Amino acid sequence: MSEAENPGVQGPKKVLVIDDSNTIRRSAEIFLKQGGYEVVLAEDGFDALSKVNDHNPDVIFCDILMPRLDGYQTCAIIKRNPRFTHTPVIMLSSKDGLFDKARGRMVGSQDYLTKPFTKDQLLQAVAHYGS
Repeated sequence: MSEAENPGVQGPKKVLVIDDSNTIRRSAEIFLKQGGYEVVLAEDGFDALSKVNDHNPDVIFCDILMPRLDGYQTCAIIKRNPRFTHTPVIMLSSKDGLFDKARGRMVGSQDYLTKPFTKDQLLQAVAHYGS
């Protein structure tokens, strides 16, 4: 039964993963699908911006270091759209730096995960922010 047939019932939470690394995208997809989530993948910020509008995700994971449009710029653009002001964005980075965390918060991200992340870390973040 779809949401249209029964508007009181929500489908699985939708998670958007933005990362230029195919390995990270695929790992996140496998972990999230095992957790029962619907997954949308984007390989850079430009790809992500169209997918955010098309798919309306409940939670967004966004890599910081990407070509063309980095994670900070991508997060800031997403958060400027009134539709997504309250959509949680969790930054992904291979560095665990205070500066990166602070800068992420300045552009509107809720949290920060250091790569490589575990399945548990990823699922806990979605459970925490996707409710």
